[in-house]
Amino acid sequence: MIELRHLRTLLALRETGSLVEAAERVHLTQSALSHQLKDLESRVESPLFVRKTRPVEFTRAGLRLLTLADHVLPEVRGAERDIARLTGSEQGRLHMAIECHSCFQWLMPTVDYFRDHWPEVEIDIPSGHHFDPLPALAREQLDLVITADPQPLEGVHYAPLFRYEGLLAVSRQHPFAQRSAITPQELAGETLITYPVEQSRLDVFTHFLNPANVRPKEIRTAELTIMMMQLVASGRGVCALPNWALTEYLERAYVSAVKLGEDGVWNTLYAAIREESLEAPWMQDFLRTARETSFAVLSGIKPAIRDAESAE
Repeated sequence: MIELRHLRTLLALRETGSLVEAAERVHLTQSALSHQLKDLESRVESPLFVRKTRPVEFTRAGLRLLTLADHVLPEVRGAERDIARLTGSEQGRLHMAIECHSCFQWLMPTVDYFRDHWPEVEIDIPSGHHFDPLPALAREQLDLVITADPQPLEGVHYAPLFRYEGLLAVSRQHPFAQRSAITPQELAGETLITYPVEQSRLDVFTHFLNPANVRPKEIRTAELTIMMMQLVASGRGVCALPNWALTEYLERAYVSAVKLGEDGVWNTLYAAIREESLEAPWMQDFLRTARETSFAVLSGIKPAIRDAESAE
């Protein structure tokens, strides 16, 4: 009567609070999701939630199934891990690099969870390396790279994790703070604060300024997000960051944020993996954990299109 897909859908509905976002989370159209829920309600002969409520308000029957999902789905996942170990394919190494300064917010909980469930897999995040992570991945010096800038490398697969929007952080007194969006040309008179990385790896250049052939008045770098926010708040410049990296500063009214263009600048974050490692059970579990953790702890992100092809 009740299938695992039903339980996963109910969890997505609870976590997102809306049918539209739940449909994105489980990679269904809203129509298909509604049909699935109506089918489940027909099977259990009871409504599961109150329509047109946001966040979704569950009925007693819906809450009971959510309790079941909270119990059953972790057990199923644990059984899948145990079966993978029985096949003798559990040994592995996961040395990773991060081309994303603000990714530690969700990556560290992911690594902690993964380490607890796959203690036999060697995990390391080398620091201070003086090589390009993606070529190092292809040379087997690394096993996974978190990147928003996929490069065509033979034998490397880019698994999409999630989509995010880049926002421009400005001081609360800045004229942009009263705007909903800005144009590239309006950044020509601004000091742009960035991480100390190549401009080719920064969305604000590749997806916003460069296509319009615009350069900011001045570029200043800072190593840490909190340093960037202090500079922005004091009116020393503006900076573009992923929406999730700005959440805590916006909630505290420390800075304001404005969209980059009317349609916004959206990009996808990937886990780059060698094709030969992709199907390892522990690697698949890491990817699944990374996606689940990111949606649990980050605000404003959206599901990415799954099953991306390898770059050629």
